[in-house]
Amino acid sequence: MVRVVPCLGLALCLACPGPPGADAGAADAAGPRPDAGAPDAGAPDAAEPDAGAPDAAGPRPDAGAPDAGAPDAGTPDAGAPDAGGPDAGGPCPACWRSSLYPDNWTPALTDDEGRFLHDFSYAGYRRSEAPLPDVTGPVFAVTGADPLGTADATLAIQDAIDDAAAAGGGVVLLGPGLYRVEGRLTVSSSHTVLRGAGPDQTRVYFTQTANMAGQSHLRFGAAQTYGGARPLAADAAPRQGFVEVADVADLSVGDEVTLGHVITPGFIARHGMTGTWVAFVDQTKHIYRRVIVALDDTVTPARVTLDVPLRDELRTDEQAQLFVVSGGLAEVGLEDLALSNATADDVAWSLDRVHAVRFENVRDGWIKNVHSFASPAGEDGMHLQSSGVYVLDSHRVTVADSVLAYAQNRGGGGNGYLFEVSRSNEVLFVDDVGRAGRHNFIQNWDFGTSGVVWLRCASHAGRSLIAQWDPIGTVGTSEFHHSLATANLIDQSFADDGWAALNRQDYSSGAGHSAHENVFWNLTGGVLESYQYGHGYVIGTLDVNVQADLGGFDLTGKKQGTEPADFVEGEGQGPSLWPASLFEDQLARRLAGD
Repeated sequence: MVRVVPCLGLALCLACPGPPGADAGAADAAGPRPDAGAPDAGAPDAAEPDAGAPDAAGPRPDAGAPDAGAPDAGTPDAGAPDAGGPDAGGPCPACWRSSLYPDNWTPALTDDEGRFLHDFSYAGYRRSEAPLPDVTGPVFAVTGADPLGTADATLAIQDAIDDAAAAGGGVVLLGPGLYRVEGRLTVSSSHTVLRGAGPDQTRVYFTQTANMAGQSHLRFGAAQTYGGARPLAADAAPRQGFVEVADVADLSVGDEVTLGHVITPGFIARHGMTGTWVAFVDQTKHIYRRVIVALDDTVTPARVTLDVPLRDELRTDEQAQLFVVSGGLAEVGLEDLALSNATADDVAWSLDRVHAVRFENVRDGWIKNVHSFASPAGEDGMHLQSSGVYVLDSHRVTVADSVLAYAQNRGGGGNGYLFEVSRSNEVLFVDDVGRAGRHNFIQNWDFGTSGVVWLRCASHAGRSLIAQWDPIGTVGTSEFHHSLATANLIDQSFADDGWAALNRQDYSSGAGHSAHENVFWNLTGGVLESYQYGHGYVIGTLDVNVQADLGGFDLTGKKQGTEPADFVEGEGQGPSLWPASLFEDQLARRLAGD
């Protein structure tokens, strides 16, 4: 018996909206520019290395970010990639191709050193095989909410959300106005979209501070269970599109599954992390979130074909297993509004990890055109208490055209993370802007983040502060923060602060090797520290201070155990790299059947 599900086969046009932040940063995302509490992007501390850019901070926020790899007149349009391009490298004489991505590239291509580029094209809502939906109804308009922001609107908004849930889904429409929410909002049913009239017209500010440490003010999520565990019958290799199990009798095409393994002492030892990954010993981790697209029990062992290839090996001696997933949310969205949860500075600094929005256990969801703004309940024009958007235990999610800025608490303890992703796969952050957080774009906490793409994102003025009294701090990079984030892509993006992928040793409960097989493609500006476990890739840069040499003094141990040195190609040649976007080119190839 062989069961197969047909491919969606949907075409997708990914338009290039221009420079990251050029439009999204208009009017500084709503609100006055903070005073000295949020350091000016153009005033790095003395310890900040020269990124090689004429202005280490880039343009002012309301001027828009520079084109993140935006080509000169002779460079191809990043939004319309040719599926492969001419042999010369591209449609201009100066264009060049990476040696790891020739015109005849396939996902199986490997060089003589064992280096290869994963196929990142599966990231995003419905694996980017369909555009984000324009859900038309049914519509549940929020009624009875004070649009002037003086009275609590929590019940009115939650009632409309609950009405949509009772009807099996729909659009919860929040009209123009300023809305004060003194409680927390929860979307716990699939097919529910919370929509405003635009971030310049619909603004929601949250005021609850009691019992908010580690919580979020707006949560999309529902309980999820992992059952039907089946041990793998054979090891599975990186880039493999299937796994083998003894029995597929109770499995079905279309099942949502995870594949994971135990963090055994052997797994820890072979990554050189004995004594570091102590918080995870003997725990089962769900590493890959997938869908079954075919089953074949005519072979022994039986074969389970997956919608997305594996990113790293799964080994039977580490108790690799397949689990069937039930629960969670699907087809949910947040769009076209502005959010804030800033409060008194003393209060913000007394709480850790307060997120404005959380997507938890979500598949095929989206956040689109969501901005932060200066809260009437905050101080000094700040937007967020601590953190912005958090995507957790989710996959096939798109976060697009969003601007998050000005976090109050940018100290230790997990604060100041504007766009955060944890234990999630195939998430696409596209045309997003982070400004004046601690780590504006970040993968954080635990094993299991892979296939995430940051496309045309812009990171400004990231600052890590020692405490509330510290007005300057040190550079806060966008980065991989924890436990072997594998096969992710930073594509055609800009930073005036920086990016990092390195061995974080004992920081954050033993983060250790934070990154493996990740690609930095066509970056502009800032500092890039790339010390990845095994192979890592830096391909095409402009005005980037690339640090990948394993020699020299290593005070913090960030290079330890990261041999070989990461692959660096095309420094200073980002504008003529072809294709300008790796993700978009790989997507075009896959949809064309190349």
